[in-house]
Amino acid sequence: MRLARGGGAYLAASLALTLLGGCASTLAGYGVGPQAERQAQIQQAGREPAPDTPAVYLDLISRMQTEGLYYASLAHIDAFEKQYGARPDTILMRADALRMTDQPGPAADAYTKLLQTPLAARGYRGLGLIAGAAGDFGGAARQLQEAARLAPTDPSTLSDLGYAKLREGDIDSARVPLMQAAQLDGSNQKIASNVALYLIANGDETHAAALMDQQKLTPEVRAAIRRDAVKVTAARWAQQRAAQVQQEARATPVVSAPAAGPAPRLLQRFSQ
Repeated sequence: MRLARGGGAYLAASLALTLLGGCASTLAGYGVGPQAERQAQIQQAGREPAPDTPAVYLDLISRMQTEGLYYASLAHIDAFEKQYGARPDTILMRADALRMTDQPGPAADAYTKLLQTPLAARGYRGLGLIAGAAGDFGGAARQLQEAARLAPTDPSTLSDLGYAKLREGDIDSARVPLMQAAQLDGSNQKIASNVALYLIANGDETHAAALMDQQKLTPEVRAAIRRDAVKVTAARWAQQRAAQVQQEARATPVVSAPAAGPAPRLLQRFSQ
């Protein structure tokens, strides 16, 4: 596979660099302080009485998950469904919480339940994220492709699809979804990181460095992007090698095997 280094790719990259402006959001930190604060939030969530309407209760659960209180949200989802019954939005919340609390099997079961609902795109995306977390980037790309088909303007899904394509070694196919994601949400640091990864994998170090500077990515994030770039290169090489082996196998003439003699008596008995 040849890398796409033509003017079209550079123009798309330049558009992404132009549109990926905006202030970077503050990422959650680690350490005793944040952990203690998170534990206090969990305890407070457990003490708060359940809201008296389904809409308000769902909003409370959603805010818990936004704050990273996934374990607490699972308890409240159980309480909600006991009172009001399950519905697609609670199934999605449960699936996300299960995935974020390292329970991929139950999470996959929950995401699968969404595939016949109006939230099917979220179900496919969740299944793709689970596959990607397990290192199955081919499977992740297939699930995320279906999610993008159902939700073609969702920037997170498009970015995830582009990343899966990169990790699968298919650099050329990653360009369009990543550039779409960049233009749909130019201030998202994760999308910017994936675009920078694409640019490095495509040999465009200059624009990658400019993008990382523009987004003020930390040295840790930049190092992670470059580590991923090494993995993308290795995956691309493996993909090319596999294609070469298949081509050589098709070009090799098939030698007819000698005619087989009468089958042994034992094999004849098994075939009767």
